Parts: sequence; C-alpha cells; structure tokens
Amino acid sequence: MDYDEPLFFHVIQYATNADRDVVDMVSGNPDWDPPAALREGLHEYADAPTAAFQYPPSDGLRELREEIAERRNVDVSRVIVSIGGGEANYLAMARAMERDTGDEFVLTDPVYPYYPGKAQMLGGRTTMVPVHEDGQLDMPAMREAISDETACIVVNTPNNPTGAVYPREVIEELADLAAAHDALLVVDEVYDHFDFSGEFESALTVDSDHTVVTSSYSKTFAITGFRVGYAVFPEALVEQARTRHMLVNVTGARPSQAAVLAALRSAGPEYYEGVRDSLRTRIDAFCDALDAAGADYTRPEGAFYVLARFDGFPGTMENVKRLIDEAGVAGMPGEAFGEARDEWIRFALCTPRAQEAAERLAEYFA
Repeated sequence: MDYDEPLFFHVIQYATNADRDVVDMVSGNPDWDPPAALREGLHEYADAPTAAFQYPPSDGLRELREEIAERRNVDVSRVIVSIGGGEANYLAMARAMERDTGDEFVLTDPVYPYYPGKAQMLGGRTTMVPVHEDGQLDMPAMREAISDETACIVVNTPNNPTGAVYPREVIEELADLAAAHDALLVVDEVYDHFDFSGEFESALTVDSDHTVVTSSYSKTFAITGFRVGYAVFPEALVEQARTRHMLVNVTGARPSQAAVLAALRSAGPEYYEGVRDSLRTRIDAFCDALDAAGADYTRPEGAFYVLARFDGFPGTMENVKRLIDEAGVAGMPGEAFGEARDEWIRFALCTPRAQEAAERLAEYFA
C-alpha cells in the first residue's frame, strides 16, 4: 500500500530553502515557554538513580496516569499514555476497526490530514462531511453520513484548521449516533486549553461507552518534541488498545513523562491564561491586518490557526510557494485539509512574528 506524504513536509522544506527571510506559519510548533516546573522536572530526573532510567510501565508512569485520571474524572484503568496525540488517535481508530462493525471513517471537511492518512493505513475508507462556513458541524449531513457501515467518527474540538469549538449538545448527539450504529466516536481534544469562547466542554462529560477521548501535552506545555499524549477509552475497549500500544512501542519515554508530571502538579491557571492572552493579542493583530488586505478569514474560537481567503488567489500549493517567494510568509495550502477549503490558506500563529507576517500579507495584497 502506498501512503501520501503529508504536504506539511513539502511546504516546510520549500520555505527552509527559500532565498529570502520567511516567517514560518506552517506548523503548530509553539514558540512560548513551557512551565518552569517542566524544566525543573527534567533537571531532577537527570540526577535520579539508574533504576529510574529503565522501562516505565507500558501504559505510562502510574503517577502520571493517576494525575490525568483525576483531572479528567475517570478511572485510571481507562488511561493509556501514548507517544503524543498522534499515537493516541491511531490506537483509538485501530480499536474501531478491530471491532468489525464496519470499515468506514466519517470525517469532517476540512480535516486534520493525519486522520484520513491513519484511516487509509488501517484499511478503512473515508466519508468526508463538509462543515458550515463558520466551521461548525453540519449535523443533518453528519446524520445522513453515519450508518451501520461506520466504524468510527473522528472530530477535533477546538478544531484545527477552522478554530471552531463544538457545543456540548453536538458532542452528545454524535455520541448517540455512534451508539445507535455501534461505531466509535473519537474526540481529539489536543487544543482543550486554547478555548477563547468559554464554551468548550470535554466529551468525557458525556456518558458514553462508545466514545474515546484523546489529547496531548505537545501544545498545552509547548513541548511538541517530548511526545507525551494520552487516550481515555471505555473500560470494555481499553485492554486491546493497551496491548497494541505495547506491541508497537513497548513503552513511552520515561524522562518526558516525568517532566510532564512535574508540570501538571505545579503549573497553575495563570500559566494557561497567560498563553491564551498572548494568543488573543496575536489573533487580533493578524485579523486586523487581514482586514487591511481585504481577505475573508476565520477568527478562531479555539486553537491558534486562522484560515484566510484572498480574492483571486486560491489556496493551492503553487500559490503558497508564491507567498513564500514574493511575500516572505509561509502558510499551509487549503487543499491539504480537504476540498471544502481549497480556496483558503491556513496560518499558524505560533510565532512572535505573526504581526509582521500579517503586515507582509497586507502589503502584498494591497
């Protein structure tokens, strides 16, 4: 089976090799500092006895799993610490296929490209359901798409790339649809700490034995290189997911898990709110400049991405390369996220140069 390499790598490589200064707004690599306790946790770990450098439990350090379980109000037995959010989603989607209740993945359009990639890798077929202009789910279309052939429904809230935050009643209805068709609902909540709407509620607050919630500390603590995520499974589904995780990875990395645990125990609400305040400032400045450029755009309710559409300048790979060469700004082509936003370009506000990039765009499209 052939797999398509994500377009992210092509754009990043092109921007890196450009003959001019380029503001990178391609990938969601946070530029802000992690909590101080995370660095302190790493320093402390370096002085630990040799026994602490050996394999941790396959499903994650017990103390970390207990901390996650307490925060998410679930039993610790349901928690698997994974190699980032990517593996958490893979385990959940694989578990859906193992149940032999269908082979279809119902996904949104636009979509985070790794979801259809994983579906393909698992031998499933995908049905893409376009969302509304504001990024909210088209629930009549979702109801029509979900059937007894559906193995899995995958949604991401707050959403990448639209920035939409799905209301609790939408998640409740999706959980009911999954149960009615004996499918799994996978809710990726990796951006849960980046809610600007005040409306986000975790899918774990919805009582369902057909729902898996995944997340990661990559964005939360600005540590994409640490690769610490987790999945919360229903009790009846967790054991086989734990076994798959063990067979594929043996276990995760102990130092990064220990550092995340230290950060969770020490970082207060002010850390998360400080990051959100910084992002709000960037979003405002970037959107103001897009107004000056005469662009249509989505102002995120959550996460830190802005989709923009420039008149007569569709979001193709060719035009993204033109922006790199001629404006010195690198974004992601809308076509990377599906057909519904192929006119748009996605910009990640994970750079202190976001306002500079916006000014470059305003000047370029003036």
